[in-house]
Amino acid sequence: MKRESAARRGVPAHPVDTPLTRDRIVAAAEDVLRRFGPAKATVVDVARALGVSHAAVYRHVATKAELRDLVGGRWAEATMPPLREVASRSGPAPQRLRRLFDALIAVKRRRAADDPELFAAYRTLSDDAQSIVAAHIEELVGLAATIIRSGVKAGTFRAVDPVAAARAVLFATSRFHHPAHAAEWTDPAIDAAYNDVWQLLMNGLRVAKSRG
Repeated sequence: MKRESAARRGVPAHPVDTPLTRDRIVAAAEDVLRRFGPAKATVVDVARALGVSHAAVYRHVATKAELRDLVGGRWAEATMPPLREVASRSGPAPQRLRRLFDALIAVKRRRAADDPELFAAYRTLSDDAQSIVAAHIEELVGLAATIIRSGVKAGTFRAVDPVAAARAVLFATSRFHHPAHAAEWTDPAIDAAYNDVWQLLMNGLRVAKSRG
């Protein structure tokens, strides 16, 4: 009996000399997540999608948990370049801080709209990938703290702990960028609510203008 071909088994064909890398494995895992959901994000399922043995995948990824961490890490990393770019700019700290959070909200909403299956899967995976989530949050806090620190130095922000203030701003605005609130982002009033929250935060953070 002839062996069933990869194409007939629904497995994409790959040239035999194409090296199996972590990048290929993670890309295949993302595709599996989109098509079948988090329950199917196993080493065996990804190996099947790649048309290789699970032993070949295990040489690059030791466990299902590691595979999920790699997927979560890649998803989180993809959100960061525009935010890093905003944080690296010069200019008044209040405007830079607002642009940072505007960019964070925009990238999360765009990913939710453009890739809803993977976005929903990431929400599930993040429950088990706490170290990845923690690292993502810490970088966001670090970027905001850099801007707040510059504002304190320039005298536009109060003499606050930049890291503590950045964490407070991140958590206070979580409704507008945290994936758990994605269902609320289509509310027509969401942007007005964000502006109200932001104004309240800036009232507390900015140095009051002297009278006269």
